[in-house]
Amino acid sequence: MGRIFEVRKHTMFARWDRMAKQFTRIGKEIAMAVKQGGPDPDNNPALRRCYANAKGVNMPKDRVEAAIKRAMGKDTTNYDEVVYEGYAPHGVAVIVETATDNTTRTVANVRMHFNKGGGSLGNSGSVGFLFNRMGVFKIKNEGQNLEELELELIDFGLEDIGEDTEGNIILRAAFSEFGNMSKALEERGMPVISAELHRIPTTQVELNEEQTKEVLEMIDRLEQDEDVQQVFYNLK
Repeated sequence: MGRIFEVRKHTMFARWDRMAKQFTRIGKEIAMAVKQGGPDPDNNPALRRCYANAKGVNMPKDRVEAAIKRAMGKDTTNYDEVVYEGYAPHGVAVIVETATDNTTRTVANVRMHFNKGGGSLGNSGSVGFLFNRMGVFKIKNEGQNLEELELELIDFGLEDIGEDTEGNIILRAAFSEFGNMSKALEERGMPVISAELHRIPTTQVELNEEQTKEVLEMIDRLEQDEDVQQVFYNLK
């Protein structure tokens, strides 16, 4: 298990270890949030989520404010959210979320990454049914009792609670309850590290070490693409 785990861990966290990529991703999220709901975080839940995520990756406050000002400008770049679906090698389902100002470029690049990795880009809906879209919240563990916290938040859409490898508390809520859970955490002053929408696989594919390496190499190439925001897959 050791080598497979290390390869998987390296690939899963490679993107988060690249500071420039993190800030670019958050910057695009800020631009889209401001365009949709304005620059005031008090009246824009999406922008409040961006603030939390920026803090989670140690994005400097001045860079966050600069991103908001750029988004308010007349000449700012407009990003479209486009989702691509397909299969990596060995039948692993993949969903790629992008934010792009040039869909022609993005689809060509995404298709290239799939093809080079031995996978295939599919049509919309081809693998989406294999994932549930959920809100995933990471909050700082300050000694909270998980059972008590679960009872407190279950009426706000909480479906799952646990801890990550760093001891932070992870909360999962249905996509439709994302706003309710965000509000509940804000009202309780919970120390939110990040608040994101993830696609959680309903079934998983188990592969051997060599096959796993092939899949994760393709995922890594996708995650390094400048237009890609997040990649989800059902590799166990």
